[in-house]
Amino acid sequence: MSAHPLEAGLRAGIADLGLELSDDQVAKLLAYQDWVAKWNKVYNLTALRDPQEMLTHHLLDSLAAVAPLRRHLAAAGLEKPRLLDVGSGAGLPGAVFAIVCPELDVSCVDTVAKKALFIQQIAAALRLPNLHGIHARVENLKQQWDVVSSRAFASLLDFTSWSRQALAEQGVWLAMKGKHPVDEIAALAPDLELFHVEQLQVPGLDAERCIIWIRPKAD
Repeated sequence: MSAHPLEAGLRAGIADLGLELSDDQVAKLLAYQDWVAKWNKVYNLTALRDPQEMLTHHLLDSLAAVAPLRRHLAAAGLEKPRLLDVGSGAGLPGAVFAIVCPELDVSCVDTVAKKALFIQQIAAALRLPNLHGIHARVENLKQQWDVVSSRAFASLLDFTSWSRQALAEQGVWLAMKGKHPVDEIAALAPDLELFHVEQLQVPGLDAERCIIWIRPKAD
């Protein structure tokens, strides 16, 4: 079999990020991107069409959050950690997290039925028993998750307000953002605390990226 045209670029990016992934995980990431491109023709999952741009802006951008996520999960010492990705769309970063963190149970929630269906298709096609697509409004979910993530989804205020009841007792929010969102941080509810801002370097992407970590204040 000939190598995937994006494989070298993906492997270089993974190395730049200091991640160690198996050949199977690399193959699944590439297959996932191919699925996104295929469905995109019909369902408009993402505005990007160019495979190279999708690699940088989607796959590597999501992978940049993996090391910080792993550090948090290790520190939290959770037995079977659960993550909810809100407004996940094509599964970014949720599907990527599910591929590279098999110990993490990932649910991607979207209000658009076909996007939730896409996640279910991906989970079946790539044999990811730890990935689930949920068609719902996040504020209507009854379950709770240890980490609630989003990527360029909504303001921090809306994101935390809408998903509040979905956050487990010791849970945290992981919000992937571009520039440091000073105004959004200032608008957060007074009973929430921003406990860490993590700058991200996305290989091949000349743009600011960061993770905003938020949790409810201790009583």
